Amino acid sequence: MSHAWMPASPCGDGCVGHAPGEVGKFRQTWRAVTAVTAILCGVWIALALLLPSKQRESVVRLWFHAVLRAFGVRLEVHGARRFQEVPKRGVLVASNHVSWLDELAIDSVQPIKLVAKKDIKSWPVLGPIITAAGTVYLDREKLRELPRTVDELADTLRGGSAVGIHAEGTTWCGLASGHYKPALFQAALDAGVPVRPIVLRYRIGDHLTTQPAFIGSDTLVDSIRRVLKVRDLVVEVHVLDEIAPGRAATRRELAKLAEEQSNRLTSTELEIAPSTGDSHRARTITPLVA
Repeated sequence: MSHAWMPASPCGDGCVGHAPGEVGKFRQTWRAVTAVTAILCGVWIALALLLPSKQRESVVRLWFHAVLRAFGVRLEVHGARRFQEVPKRGVLVASNHVSWLDELAIDSVQPIKLVAKKDIKSWPVLGPIITAAGTVYLDREKLRELPRTVDELADTLRGGSAVGIHAEGTTWCGLASGHYKPALFQAALDAGVPVRPIVLRYRIGDHLTTQPAFIGSDTLVDSIRRVLKVRDLVVEVHVLDEIAPGRAATRRELAKLAEEQSNRLTSTELEIAPSTGDSHRARTITPLVA
């Protein structure tokens, strides 16, 4: 495996400016207390393991949605309401990567197993939640572990699970984006399962925003504080059409198909918020229609 697997995003501190509107100190504190309470209630989610699979998934999904709302973020789902078109058939869910909120949004649609960088496991509060969701951790500094991870993902997909990857390999501001890295797409080829591209976008009102981005010198606490302040933050989850097995012969072809489908934007309804202060403002941004 080449070192091309270790991507670097050019998005930095200059990509995040001031929010168009902020909630007051009382609302910020209320959100923080509510979020911590919702997270702590997660210990009771273990009881959901006693429920039949359909009810268990609903309980876990609603809990992730409750945590997302506690942070003041509203969820919008465009397209299919589940990632698995055929129940109990494995699917590789390939998404872009903007924020620590991504995992909460994805699992609010359908709880799935995610592949994430290893340091997320040590995050305070959120780390245990993401781990409990069945996250597979990858150490990008140890490329020799990548084939084992691909084999593990392929076995999980053969077992009928939905597995999520952040196809860009690192976080971007949400306005600029990176190319999809092909390495983990090999698992879908090996397992003979479809790929489901999804696109995550964050907006305030009718404008795209970089406020939730987790980039540059941000610490997790810095990013959480910024999110707690934002007024009317919405996360859009666009669930695109599955890419059927056999449409691509190699992982590079498969990654390219997923990237092209994710970049197929057909409307000009949304604009970049003029107050974001991002360094990618010159780039034309248009919303996606699923």
